[in-house]
Amino acid sequence: MTSFVTEVLASSGKLEKEDLMTKISKLTRKSDDIKAEATYMIKKEYDNFLPSYDLAERLGREVEAMYKEIDDLKDVIENEVQQDLNKSVTEFTRLGAQLGRTKVALNLCQHLVEFDNAIKDFQKAMRQKEYVVAAEQHGKAQDAVAKVKKCSSAEIPLLTVLMSELTIQKESLLYHLGDEWGKMVTWTLPPTTKELNSAEAFLGVKLHLSREGKAYEPDLPKVLQALAVRGDLQRKVKQFAQLLMKYVLRPLILHPSLVVEVSEQQSSYGAEFTAICFISQDTSAEHRRPPELYQQILIVLKALHEHPFNATVGEQAVCAMLGSLIWEELSENIIQDCLVHSIPARSNQLDQYAEVISETRSFESCLREMAYLRAEATDLLKYAQNYNRHFISRKCQDVIVEARRLMTSEIHDTVKISPSYKLSLPSLPRPSGEKKRSRGAVKVESPGSGPGPGPGLALALEAPGGQQQQQQLEGRTMALPACRVSRTAQQILELAVNTLAEASDRSNTSAIQILYAVRNIFHLFCNVVPTYHEESLLKLPQLAAIHHNDCMFLAHHLFTLGHHFGPVFTTDYTVCSFVDLVPSLRRQGTRCFVSQMNVLRGEILESLSTARDFSNLEDKVNAETANKAVRQVVLQLKRVGRVWQEVLPVNIYCKAMGTLLNTAVSELITRILALEDISSEEANFLHGLLEHVLVEGPQVFTPVLDEKENRRYQEEVSVHVAKWMAFKELAMVLLANLNDILNRWAEGKGPLALTFTYSEVKSLIRALFQNTDRRAAALAQIGPSF
Repeated sequence: MTSFVTEVLASSGKLEKEDLMTKISKLTRKSDDIKAEATYMIKKEYDNFLPSYDLAERLGREVEAMYKEIDDLKDVIENEVQQDLNKSVTEFTRLGAQLGRTKVALNLCQHLVEFDNAIKDFQKAMRQKEYVVAAEQHGKAQDAVAKVKKCSSAEIPLLTVLMSELTIQKESLLYHLGDEWGKMVTWTLPPTTKELNSAEAFLGVKLHLSREGKAYEPDLPKVLQALAVRGDLQRKVKQFAQLLMKYVLRPLILHPSLVVEVSEQQSSYGAEFTAICFISQDTSAEHRRPPELYQQILIVLKALHEHPFNATVGEQAVCAMLGSLIWEELSENIIQDCLVHSIPARSNQLDQYAEVISETRSFESCLREMAYLRAEATDLLKYAQNYNRHFISRKCQDVIVEARRLMTSEIHDTVKISPSYKLSLPSLPRPSGEKKRSRGAVKVESPGSGPGPGPGLALALEAPGGQQQQQQLEGRTMALPACRVSRTAQQILELAVNTLAEASDRSNTSAIQILYAVRNIFHLFCNVVPTYHEESLLKLPQLAAIHHNDCMFLAHHLFTLGHHFGPVFTTDYTVCSFVDLVPSLRRQGTRCFVSQMNVLRGEILESLSTARDFSNLEDKVNAETANKAVRQVVLQLKRVGRVWQEVLPVNIYCKAMGTLLNTAVSELITRILALEDISSEEANFLHGLLEHVLVEGPQVFTPVLDEKENRRYQEEVSVHVAKWMAFKELAMVLLANLNDILNRWAEGKGPLALTFTYSEVKSLIRALFQNTDRRAAALAQIGPSF
């Protein structure tokens, strides 16, 4: 069989009748014959030792002739056949390209036929409402257009028409599928301008779910399948899930008064549908109980499962698709707005929580049966089963919230604390295995707790020899002085004690967590109260004194609070102690009271600054101004004394009032000593002012209501006012003569020398007396004492 090249060359008439292949075959056969004869000759020559020279010469000539014929054939191939072969290759390439274009055109026509058939089948399926078939045919048409675009490298006008037709048919399909979805799921929602912050706002929400029947074609699963084929089912279900969460499920969680009502109804054109809506019920509960909430949610999800969402698309159920979209948000809302509030507030109610755990397990099981929930999703059950940990967390949170509420309430309401005040501490069970007290331990019995009748504290010291030595302390050794504290401080302390007592029967880990929550109460007190009441504590002396007492009251009881609860909360890693909080509370109370004292001292100095340095008192206006300033200071001191009466402890009261009065008398002494010239009239006037302070000053010391008892503190004014004796000496000097002053000085050993320096006395003499020999002699007698 000749080759294709040979046929092409033969058809062109450029080869002879006997083609090259034939010649090559003949040469090959002739070569084989010569090879056989040569072999025979060699064998005969060397094997049989026969002379064959003639035959070998003949064979040599034949070989040379064959070589010549081969060279001639080679020249023919190189000159004629090769040239014709190149022309044939070019022609072949052109024909191949033409064949390729023909195949492309053929494929393009084939794809166009596929597109046309798909569009016709699509339109037919749309008329018959076979939406699954229509979606599949539209996909085929889309694939055909894609193949057309791939086949044609150049832009062809027909492609634009195809794309336009494909878009039109796609929109038609999506419109009909959306219309069928709208018939299947119909929402009635409140206006967008209406605020959804109350249960009444959701009473108008309705959801209609169409049912399969004669009045509804096509079948619901086919509509869902068609949506899935077109890739629009996920978007539709996601939109539905968002509306379901916003208008149905979340309102059920937040508003206990809403109740789901499901009813079977029939439209005016005979279609049956399931209606889901809300009705209102009267309830006083702020949060819905978990079993009731689970029941309401299951009513909604079962209604969805019975009608439109029970179909299976591919290998996935539509319910599973809906559940994957809503479960994360739904479970989080149930936990945050329902289960959190269902955790008992008291430990004696924890046994009742088993019902919630059982209902949660049943709720998740029902969701799995309806394919809403995956088998590994157990968020609600895990949270409910960890109720003990959540109880502790909630308990700690509630304690801190209640403590902060007390700290931010008004502190005007006070209670009187007497030395006999006792904090009510609960009796705690003695832990098993408690170690015996070591040798040398100190046992402290509070008043009334021991068998003895004495009112004091009994210290039992165990001596090295095993004998006990009793030592009785005074009954008020550990007692608070009489004062008034705010009722909120008392409630904060009671809250801490009650919390520790309730935690005494919990596990060791839980008890330690509650212990630190109680400690945080007092940390919070040191930060919240001064910040929240900052303005009042600076402006109102009474509140500053009350806050000071509150801090000292709490610090006092924190000394022994850890000792009482130590056997319950003390472990190998934790020691129940509040002693480290005592310095912080004391510093806070002292800082607040000192700030108030600085404010009051500033007011006193500001009032005295209006006296115009007590100069030129012969002028009536200046004299009235100075008199008014001094009297105003006395009134301020009396007002503060009445405000602090029976609020501060007596010792603190006397120190505080003594400090304020000392500020006033020190300022008066300083200003009078600064005068360079005091006339006799001015001296009399100044003496009257100082005498008024000497008479009225002790009257500011009224720490208690009993006037008779107050007299004792008024008589001790010099103990609390450092400059009081100097003030009295100054009042005497203003009316004294030179001899009296020298007698009071007594060569640096008299009472005047104890309160003033010699330079201050000389300055007073120069201001009070004229420059005479007597004054010079008196000044000469006053000098430094050794």
